Amino acid sequence: MIVKNEEKQLQKCLDSVCDIVDEIIIVDTGSTDRTKEIARSYTTKIYDFQWNDDFAAARNDSFGHATKEFIMWLDADDLLLPTDRDKLKRLKRTLSKQQEVIMMDYHLAFCAAGEPLILSRRHRLVRRDKGFKWKGIVHEDIEVSGARIAYSDIAVTHSRQGVHTERNLRILEKWIASGGSLEGRLLLHYGSELADLKRYEEAVVQLNHFLKQPNKYKDDCILACIKLADCCGELGLREKKLEALLQSFQYDLPQSEICCAIGSCFEERGQWAAATYWYLQALHIGAASSLAIMENRSLRTWVPHSRLCICYAQQGDLNSAYNHNEKALEYLPQDRGLLENRSKLQHALGMLLSDDDSP
Repeated sequence: MIVKNEEKQLQKCLDSVCDIVDEIIIVDTGSTDRTKEIARSYTTKIYDFQWNDDFAAARNDSFGHATKEFIMWLDADDLLLPTDRDKLKRLKRTLSKQQEVIMMDYHLAFCAAGEPLILSRRHRLVRRDKGFKWKGIVHEDIEVSGARIAYSDIAVTHSRQGVHTERNLRILEKWIASGGSLEGRLLLHYGSELADLKRYEEAVVQLNHFLKQPNKYKDDCILACIKLADCCGELGLREKKLEALLQSFQYDLPQSEICCAIGSCFEERGQWAAATYWYLQALHIGAASSLAIMENRSLRTWVPHSRLCICYAQQGDLNSAYNHNEKALEYLPQDRGLLENRSKLQHALGMLLSDDDSP
């Protein structure tokens, strides 16, 4: 772990894994609170790292202190829930030298029923003797090209503490000012941080520049298209927004998020049949086609169902509108808007029935 001023969540994180792992390594990057004091209750392997605005450097330093066969990494606002603790114990008993990288789910948000709503996947467990390295001064990841990767059903649960966009942009702009070049994922992250800070015109330039670069990962290209479309939408460039979304099809199969966004483009134009088509595609796609893409499950469940209710109603197909509204209610049974839709559609369908049955 790398940590800084994590006294509020560190104990909960370590409690969830301390009886499973064989060693705990804490690399502190400048805490001024009780972080190291709390860490000492779990381990003597606490090291100081002079922070240099480079997350990969800090992560690599933490990996450098590891002595066991496999390395697992966590952030202080991560933890393993009881079912995932049990799964990790079972995995630990079956690990072999043939396994090099284990990818795990990363649960980022939950619905009211407690089911994961937004999730991604991360390379979470790696063989130490393979010498895997982190890369990226922000949004760092482990370079595992050519490695054997296995997929586990273990999930790490994340409880996000604060927004780090301004910090990340500061690091990137410092890197640029010092003569560092922005290419690959750093360029993508730069454009994304600009977009998150509503500097849309600048973001559009950087994201387009990224998409013109050679040798890109397809998942990064899809993310860039989504961000670019968001920026164009915020700037009122509707045609450019749709172009960016359709551009993503050059890289991989459609994602539910993109299908919903395209549906909304046609919905804004009042092209209800086209919007219906794309929302139906979002439902039919299922889980993200790539395990590396962040997935928002609402965009393949209740969101397209709720929009299809509107689209079918606009086309006069009230039965289909009602059916999709009922599907959306299966996910959000207390949603006021969906309940109002049910009432209005039941009333309208009842009136139509009475008209049909009249002599």
